[in-house]
Parts: sequence; C-alpha cells; structure tokens
Amino acid sequence: LKPPPGLFLCIIPNSYRISNNSDVFVLQEKYDLIAFIFSCSFVSLSAPSPCPSLSVPGPCEPEDLIDGIIFAANYLGSTQLLSERNPSKNIRMMQAQEAVSRVKSPEGDAQTLTEVDLFISTLRIKVLNADTQETMMDNALRTISYIADIGNIVVLMARRRMPRTASQDCIETTPGAPEAKKQYRMICHVFESEDAQLIAQSIGQSFSVAYQEFLRANGINPEDLSQKEYSDIINTQEMYNDDLIHFSNSENCKELQLEKHKGEILGVVIVESGWGSILPTVILANMMNGGPAARSGKLSIGDQIMSINNTSLVGLPLATCQGIIKGLKNQVQVKLNIVSCPPVTTVLIKRPDLKYQLGFSVQNGIICSLMRGGIAERGGVRVGHRIIEINGQSVVATAHEKIVQALSNSVGEIHMKTMPAAMFRLLTGQETPMYI
Repeated sequence: LKPPPGLFLCIIPNSYRISNNSDVFVLQEKYDLIAFIFSCSFVSLSAPSPCPSLSVPGPCEPEDLIDGIIFAANYLGSTQLLSERNPSKNIRMMQAQEAVSRVKSPEGDAQTLTEVDLFISTLRIKVLNADTQETMMDNALRTISYIADIGNIVVLMARRRMPRTASQDCIETTPGAPEAKKQYRMICHVFESEDAQLIAQSIGQSFSVAYQEFLRANGINPEDLSQKEYSDIINTQEMYNDDLIHFSNSENCKELQLEKHKGEILGVVIVESGWGSILPTVILANMMNGGPAARSGKLSIGDQIMSINNTSLVGLPLATCQGIIKGLKNQVQVKLNIVSCPPVTTVLIKRPDLKYQLGFSVQNGIICSLMRGGIAERGGVRVGHRIIEINGQSVVATAHEKIVQALSNSVGEIHMKTMPAAMFRLLTGQETPMYI
C-alpha cells in the first residue's frame, strides 16, 4: 500500500462497522468512503512511524489478510443490475436478493456451478478455478461496493470499472433526473459456500486492515484519528462559503429579460458550478461576441443561472441545462433568474493541526474528489474546480508537486481561490468555446 505521488488529504473514521440484519449481511456506506480513498493518489504528510502489529477485530488475523486468504466456494453465476449511486440499505438487500433469484436455479432444477477458490486480501478479491487455478475474476478491493450473505449464498457487488467520461460513468438516466436518481451498472457475482458469513466478515475486515495500513504508510497512527475528536472540530467551525453571504444578498439576485431574434442561439457557454456548491447549478463561462447574451449587457462571466423561463436549473445535470438553453432557439424573449457572481470562488479552510486531513484530492491543480462532511467541504471546496491561488500565492503555473507540498504543510486558515476547470480552459484559450 505504498502510495504513489499525488495528493489525497482525508480524514476517515478508523472504525468500519458491519451491520447484520436478519439473515442478510450488508456492509455499510463506509465502503464507499474507503473505495474513495483507494481510488485517489496520495501524499505522505509526515515521516512514517514504526508499524506496530495491527489490531482489527474480525475472524482473521490481520497479517493473514495482507498476504491473502482462500475460501472454498461454488460460483453460481453473475448478473448486472441498475442501481442509484448511493441506494439505501433496504434497497441493497433487495438488489442482493434479486441477483440470487436471477442466478440460482429454482428448487428441484439442476444448478450449474463451478468449484472455485475465493482469494481475499487487502488489495483485491480474486476468483480462481479450483481445478486449474486459472483466474476467473480479479476485482481490486476498492471496486467492491457491498457484499451480502443470505444463508449459504454470498453476493459480491462491484461497480463496473469504466473510463470516466463527462457523464461520470452514468450508464442510464431519466432526462432531467437529479444526480442521486441516475442509474449505474452494478455487476453481482453469486457464490455458494458453507462459510458464507465468514467470507462476508473477512471482506469487511480487509477494508479495515487496508485502511489502517494506508494510514501507517503515510506516517499517521490510526489511534490518533478519533472520529469523535474530528467531529468535535467540525462542530466548532461555522460553515464558511462565499455563497452563503453572496446568495443571501438580494442585490446579487436578478431577474433579466433578454431579447433575441427567432432562430438565433443565445450565444453562451455554461459549465457546472461543481459538486460541493450550496446551490448546484450552471455558471456562465463564455459569451459569443454579438450574441443575444453579450448584446444585452446584463450578464457577466461567472454569473450563476438559477432558472430560465421559470424552469429551475438547480440540481440538473449539465447536459439537461444545455438542452433547455438549446430549446430557446425559436423564442424571441428569454427570462433569466441569475445570481451575479465573480468567476473566482473564495475558499477558507480551517485546519487546527496537521493531523486533521483536509478531505479532498487534487490532480494537476484540479480538485477531483471531496469527502462529505470534512473541513474542506465546510470551507467551500468544489469538485471540478481549478486552484488559482493558495494563501495569496498564484499556483496557475505551479508544478503539481509544489501544490501538494503547499497544501500538505498548511495549517490554521488556508485561503484559496478556485474556478471551474472548464471555465479556466476557456479563459486561457486552451479550449474553443462551443456556443449554444
């Protein structure tokens, strides 16, 4: 678990609980957090300390999970399900049962099965043919979303690993549906084993061991990171976000009427405000010279569009908002509700000590992930934004490693200025605007 170069500044509770409800065993949402950790790149925040023996409750010796353990099982088959990104516990149970009903033959019918060795470690879960030892499946631990045992059946659920696109791996969705309602493909592997519950518990323990190994690899003693202590720090901090002040000022909220010719496009480029925004909507990133938006003289780069012709854009995907604007082509009047905003977002993170991690990841100056409830979210950090300044110093032309160092060593009040990365590329001529 030696981390590669990069940056991930996080604080995660050091307890990954398992819940057992009736005969269905389901791992909690914290699996998504640990998957989030391992999907990012990391930076060591202090010198590594000697690694004491691990103490993680579970059915296995933690050191054995680092090397890997094997359970005998029968592979019954796999199926795909469509799932929301973060379904409830009850829905997860229903999904597991649905996968079993699809794969398992009815009582009395012959069941097709393959004898397998199920290899479980802190890095991956592999399925090997018991006879030939050929690898049938190989899933990195970070891809496992949840696991359930139902009697002697184990259901292993993993998000499909695909190249990330503008749709953020969304496979199917209803037009205009909010992010939480988008559908994602889940691959479900179904196994039969007398040790079904033990297998599920061992995978849960693997996540906890992997997490502690990650902390120690970064010179952090897991015992120093009490969830209660971190929660106390969070509770003493006010939610600082420039939006709170800005959006509450009625002078910044405007209703505009724009005139245009029939068949004429509005002449704008819009980008997402970024995950972490108090009001997630779209931002005006560019205007076409001579177009209706620019001619009006009423709009500025950075303005956030709340609604168009009484249709709210808050919470809608970017593609849906673009479609609404494209649909204005044959209209001669357009009503916009906007909040006048500068193109640059102000961030203030309060970090009392280096042992409290910031809770966001950066790649080449762009914030690519953010932990919910952390000090970074409270400070106004947004996913998809390019960092422009750190504590008054421009980092636009700064190497990735130096940005990492600046953030890693910052303590107290950390002031940043950011803007949507797509807007930054437009303003600096790295991309050609596609007006709608």
